[in-house]
Amino acid sequence: MNSIQATIRSAVTKGQLNSFRKKGEVPAVIYGGKEQNQHIFIPVKEVKTLIEKENFLSKVITLKIDGKDYNVLPRDISYDVVNDNPIHLDFIRIVKGAKIILDIPVKFINNEKSPGLKRGGVLNIVRRQVELKCPTENIPNELVVDLDNLDIGASIKISSIKLPENVAPTIQGRDFVIATVAAPTIIKEPEKPAEEVAGEGAEGVEGAEATATEGSAEKSPEETKEGEKKTKEGDKKESEKAPTQKK
Repeated sequence: MNSIQATIRSAVTKGQLNSFRKKGEVPAVIYGGKEQNQHIFIPVKEVKTLIEKENFLSKVITLKIDGKDYNVLPRDISYDVVNDNPIHLDFIRIVKGAKIILDIPVKFINNEKSPGLKRGGVLNIVRRQVELKCPTENIPNELVVDLDNLDIGASIKISSIKLPENVAPTIQGRDFVIATVAAPTIIKEPEKPAEEVAGEGAEGVEGAEATATEGSAEKSPEETKEGEKKTKEGDKKESEKAPTQKK
């Protein structure tokens, strides 16, 4: 159980509360039971540590106030809209014999021992939390679901989870589903007919041949000019070699 040091506060105005917030103190109130509401301050560092814990809204903590211990349960928390810092908390007293409604998280274990998951099945989680009515002195931290020996098609219902004494789901009258082990879903591309594959191959060959022919037939402008120059030079030499005819 977590333990937090708190101090009683008498500040009531908005300005006074903001002043304490600037000093690193978060105002809070404790209510419930036959006692009057109690207004307190908690160091912001302690509050942030509490918030970082998993499922902190369903875990009982102890507030130490003026040498006395008070078991409480966080019920609500407000944040600053600008910097997202906590600015106010509500706690409810844990009174013996009383009951409270809470959302309790579900934890799945032994995934590696499930034949269905080993064969590629998928764990389909329907409810990650279950709303339960619990005695304040017997609040479970979590509900454990054992996946050992569960095969594809298995359905885990609330009746298969062992609940603590005097703890019951708020949904009555039906055995609702928590999770299932579903069959794997594999999407495959449709295979192309053999004629289409052969046609694509033939087109590829024809395209390659056409490219090769075009490449050999075409000449660059530089190659054309060079050829013309050589032809003129050859004609000139031939005319110089020809014998002159006598009259």
